[in-house]
Amino acid sequence: MNIEKLNTVYFLGIGGIGMSALARYFSQAGKKVHGYDKVCTPLTVALAEEGMVIHYTEDIKQIPENTNLVVYTPAIPPDNTELVYIRNKGIPLMKRAQLLGELANNHFTIAVAGTHGKTSITSMIAFLLHQAGLPVTAFIGGIALNFNSNLVTSQQSRYVIVEADEYDQSFLHLHPDIAVVSSMDADHLDIYQNLHTMQGSYQSFVNQIKEGGLLISHEDLSLNSPERKASYGHSDHADIWSDQVSYQSGKVLFSIHREGCPPTPISWCIPGMHNIENALAAAMVAIEVGVQPDVIAQGFSKYLGVKRRFEFRIRRNDMVFVDDYAHHPEEIRACIAAARELFPSKRITGVFQPHLFSRTRDFLDEFASSLSLLDEVILLPIYPARELPLPGLTSALLLERIGLEMKLLCEKEELIKSIIKLKPEVLLTLGAGDIDQLVEPIEKALNR
Repeated sequence: MNIEKLNTVYFLGIGGIGMSALARYFSQAGKKVHGYDKVCTPLTVALAEEGMVIHYTEDIKQIPENTNLVVYTPAIPPDNTELVYIRNKGIPLMKRAQLLGELANNHFTIAVAGTHGKTSITSMIAFLLHQAGLPVTAFIGGIALNFNSNLVTSQQSRYVIVEADEYDQSFLHLHPDIAVVSSMDADHLDIYQNLHTMQGSYQSFVNQIKEGGLLISHEDLSLNSPERKASYGHSDHADIWSDQVSYQSGKVLFSIHREGCPPTPISWCIPGMHNIENALAAAMVAIEVGVQPDVIAQGFSKYLGVKRRFEFRIRRNDMVFVDDYAHHPEEIRACIAAARELFPSKRITGVFQPHLFSRTRDFLDEFASSLSLLDEVILLPIYPARELPLPGLTSALLLERIGLEMKLLCEKEELIKSIIKLKPEVLLTLGAGDIDQLVEPIEKALNR
């Protein structure tokens, strides 16, 4: 695909986090960008302010006559009026993952895969390389707070950093020079049916590493690398590992170790043992491309994290409010553990919006187990995203299995009232649906 020849690009589902990064890429390259999304969000408002033309009702008249390329996301249903029209008109059409592969594979590609940690590791790598003065283009699955964007670009980028999404086997469009695999917990069983099939797709992704490339994977994972391989984790059996974790004046301190090298002390503001592991993966990538340990330490000291990844919205002596994207049982468990590490004597209240009927069905007991680690829980109705409801599957079914005395179901309209009534000491909002639209109203109410 010759990007230079494109003039107008149209995005179906432009408000998605991955789609919006691509839309920004084309807009910054001087292309006319138009798009449709079902709902208006702060992200689509930001895109419009950057010059993109966006509408929110299915309307083929809004598709520019001279559109050269249409990009769509799997979240768009096949009977979408605009998608049907575009197919019938024969306008060039690409899935988001195909386009990302086209953009990445002509460059030195660093691809980050895993059920958890993709966005955090991708943003860390982008920031460390950027701080080291290396020109990068990064497509991030969240708003990186250091860049206030999900896209990082620089002229003559030497490296392209992407999230390798396992959903719909999207990552098989990538042929990375460096691949990171953080975790392979079961997810997207609507696509894969079982864990074994999903892990087979991860192995297929790893098999696509370019000749001479490097696989960086968590020490607990079993993946066969066709080329070079390095592991990371908390044990000294890994090629890069951490120890001496402590907390001091709101900072997290730890040391990074490699065989035969002096330890690198790190001080940063990101809580959670899972994030220290993410940092090890990012550090290994940075080392591989030639960044010195002292520059890595300086980068981590300035790293601010990603929006909705253990993002502090309120941090007072009497009240803490953290918002997190956690939507898988293991992510919820990690988020609660991080809160316990920071606030061991505080009562922790969680608000969780289950994401997808299929995921709730497949991990009903695992969700109940993770949410039982809270002191109090409020459940919102299941967010359907791309799915139709499954008969008999509701948040009430999940609530029954949670082993807490203080647990309740709540409609979104009643949520703030319910939170205020509980007077939480530490509040966590958790989920990948539209719970993010409630974060600011909750924050304002708690500050009042």
